[in-house]
Amino acid sequence: MAFKDLRSFVAALERTGDVVHITKEVDWDQEAGAIARRVTEMGGPALMFDCIKDYPPGYRIFAGSLATHRRVALALGMAPDTPVKQIFAEYEKRNEITIPPRVVPTGPCKENILRGDDIDLYRFPAPMVHTGDGGRYIGTWCIAVCKDPDTSWTNWGMYRFMIYNRRHLAGWPRLNSHMGMILHSNYVKHNTRMPMALVIGADPLSSLIASASLRKEVSEPDVAGAMLQEPVELVRCETSDLLVPAHAEIVIEGEVLPDQVGQEGPFGEFPAYRTEGIRMGVACRVTAITHRTSPILSMISLGTPPDDCSVATPIASAIAVKKVLQRHGLPVIDVNSPPHAVLHTIVISVSRGGSEVTEKILDAITLRRSDWNKVFVVDDDIDIFDMGQVLHAFSVKCHPVRGVHVRDIPPGKAHALTPAYSPEERRAMKGGIVAFDCTWPPEWPRETHIPVRNSFNDIYAEEIKAKVLANWKAYGLS
Repeated sequence: MAFKDLRSFVAALERTGDVVHITKEVDWDQEAGAIARRVTEMGGPALMFDCIKDYPPGYRIFAGSLATHRRVALALGMAPDTPVKQIFAEYEKRNEITIPPRVVPTGPCKENILRGDDIDLYRFPAPMVHTGDGGRYIGTWCIAVCKDPDTSWTNWGMYRFMIYNRRHLAGWPRLNSHMGMILHSNYVKHNTRMPMALVIGADPLSSLIASASLRKEVSEPDVAGAMLQEPVELVRCETSDLLVPAHAEIVIEGEVLPDQVGQEGPFGEFPAYRTEGIRMGVACRVTAITHRTSPILSMISLGTPPDDCSVATPIASAIAVKKVLQRHGLPVIDVNSPPHAVLHTIVISVSRGGSEVTEKILDAITLRRSDWNKVFVVDDDIDIFDMGQVLHAFSVKCHPVRGVHVRDIPPGKAHALTPAYSPEERRAMKGGIVAFDCTWPPEWPRETHIPVRNSFNDIYAEEIKAKVLANWKAYGLS
């Protein structure tokens, strides 16, 4: 079942008990963020804040859309108890094709249209998410839409945007992000304003795709359609030719100014540390706002995992890396980026390991912008979705000298939010990447060098295993 909008997804979560409505009045100033952060850290349900201080009935905040694999499965139309490995496999299966969007004349996001003096960003209950944030962030779990004027490539990304004043936003798309590249290559260079739309409260899978690290010039709306298994319905903006999800809750239309900046931050980001203070971000002048009646503002209270960013986002990013590695002819079987790695660590299973394969994996990863800085390469008998097995392979199969491969990441390609990097490295977006070869060397003879793993499946004779399994219930075991 495809969810065209956030509301139908929330209704599905209500049926499975995966959302709680908080009817007690909650303050937008830190209280909503604090509640969402604690519930997320406890692995709890999504939250709908139905009564927000200073705002009329019907103005709501929704948090934790895809903060558990149960909710990711539901968004994909799967059973909520679907194993994580099957969720990844279903995503990859749908990702084999693309489904272009359908442009429609209007949609629910046009129920209310604000222009001129009616534009006021404070009309919506944008939260002060964390204590110490630089302001109220209306854009956290959102879709930022922009377009390359030379190629007509429309990019969806997920970038934070803070309310600067009634009619201006300040945001921080990194220079090496797709939005940052489009802005500086096509608009700042020619001193022209870049049309942008900030979409809040889109359907869950469109938001997931916006958060993913897809290749340059890949159309996120096409990929979102593949995930939905039907075209995403898009509608034209009021003040530009940008197309946005027709069923979104709120669409903020604007222009990024090429010759001005806005003071932005600090903000508690997804690696779970506040690594930077106030910075000069892009300034966006709002030209129109459209929204549904009784709008829902989607929010993510970022921090220590798990949350939407560390649970849902790595699925798309891991599959993208898998495709890159396989295009390079590498013997990659599967890829996982576990939630607690917050997009900094990736686990790769291979059918043939060894130092040469590990080095080639690093070659392929460092050709592009590298969010990952730690890579575990394991044999294909390791379940990479079981971090206990990965840790065991790392502990007993990774040689402490020969198994460790280190590279520098050149300026402009590293992640600017990696807490381990120095402030100077973060500003220059440079750093390092390490790969741990946790595979048996391919030149080792299996009969003499590779030890037998004494697990149930590996060390016992087939007749013993069959007898044990046949009598399992008779032993009184479930």
